[in-house]
Amino acid sequence: MPADRPDTTALIRAEHLVRRFRKETPSRGFLGALGDLVRVRAGEREAVSDVSFSIAQGEAVALLGPNGAGKSTTIKMLCGILKPNAGSLTVAGLDPWRDRQRHVRNIGVVFGQRTQLWWDLAVIEGYDLLAAMFGVSAKDYRERLDRYDAVLGIGPLLRTPVRSLSLGERMRCELAAALLHAPPILVLDEPTIGLDVAVKLRLRAFLTELVRTGDTTLLLTTHDLGDVAALCPRVMVLADGKLVHDGSMSKLLGTLGGQRVLRVRLRTPAPPPPGAVVDDGGFHLPFTGDAAELIRSVLQNFDVEDVRVDDPSPEEWIARFYERPA
Repeated sequence: MPADRPDTTALIRAEHLVRRFRKETPSRGFLGALGDLVRVRAGEREAVSDVSFSIAQGEAVALLGPNGAGKSTTIKMLCGILKPNAGSLTVAGLDPWRDRQRHVRNIGVVFGQRTQLWWDLAVIEGYDLLAAMFGVSAKDYRERLDRYDAVLGIGPLLRTPVRSLSLGERMRCELAAALLHAPPILVLDEPTIGLDVAVKLRLRAFLTELVRTGDTTLLLTTHDLGDVAALCPRVMVLADGKLVHDGSMSKLLGTLGGQRVLRVRLRTPAPPPPGAVVDDGGFHLPFTGDAAELIRSVLQNFDVEDVRVDDPSPEEWIARFYERPA
């Protein structure tokens, strides 16, 4: 639920979160380097600055932002890896930092570039260890492995050492590992990186079904906006450590405006209208505002074979959002 609508039943609640990091500034030159052996000039930077939000059970939320926006820092605080410098954070009623042992039973986490499996063990041996650590019954273990194999195709990989897996294979195995103990909260950082299109689509359908039942709350960070569109009705955007949007993707795109493109293919060649660019078989015309009047004018003045309106891709809209002045 957006931060401006507090929810006392929120599963995840962050209030005025701040996380600072020490920023060291080394001196220049040989003498400066010698001096840095005994002293280093240091300051602080805020990776997360006064961020508040709440997430209800069963929500699927995407956390977006450019590199350096504070996404990973926020996720690490939610997972109990980092302690906030200020503010408060509760996940399923627990403080992730102070109650880490109990907290980890409530979350499953996949970091796209890090593994939770043991590098030199076969995948199944890692799963056996995780199942024992979380107290998963033999019956549940078998049923979950069968279910994840059907979606992710991990069966042929179970006897393979993790170090021998390709990136896409490892990501499939990591996802199954994160879900073995059926956590109520699933945190995914770039979960579809390295996956082929068929597996990606099966994974999206699987995650959609998980969330649909209301038993799993999903927090997703990704640069693949196809994943966002398929999985997350709600989008939070971080920029420079601040939460700058919390709402639907359509609301986000609606606030940005921007140019659309009218593409026209002609039956009879003709000079294009002012501002248009000639292309193969016709012209294209960037515009803002209402498309209907522009299309009507084109149909009245040209022998048109085909016409269409192209909107900017979600990636272009988001890039525009990141780059706009504060």
